[in-house]
Amino acid sequence: MRVDKWLWAARFFKTRSLASEEIQKGRVKINDIPAKPAKDVKLGDILHLRQGAYFKTVVVEGLNPTRGSASVAQLMYTETPESVALREAQALAHKTSREPALSIEHGRPTKKQRRNIDLVQHDWNDRWSASVD
Repeated sequence: MRVDKWLWAARFFKTRSLASEEIQKGRVKINDIPAKPAKDVKLGDILHLRQGAYFKTVVVEGLNPTRGSASVAQLMYTETPESVALREAQALAHKTSREPALSIEHGRPTKKQRRNIDLVQHDWNDRWSASVD
């Protein structure tokens, strides 16, 4: 079974074309070898893939050429314990990290403040001119 079709059937990606794009970008490996969309996947293969910001390592447990319900799709693979621990650590780090927007204390400048900033940074008499004088 093709790996792009398997990833779609196992519900890792919404469409086969999205699965193919991720494979072509090098974000999917089969047994530590970069995959191509037409590469066959077999029972017992280990897939390393990136789904969003998270990395997953799964073992192929079943081959189903049709996309079924989520409960059926979960039977097609098992995630390794190391992958689960890494994903949970990444989720915790993301949850506890500080939001970058919170470092802005005063927000956007008003129109008047913007004009004052421009006056301080640019003296209108010092601007470049094409005139000879």
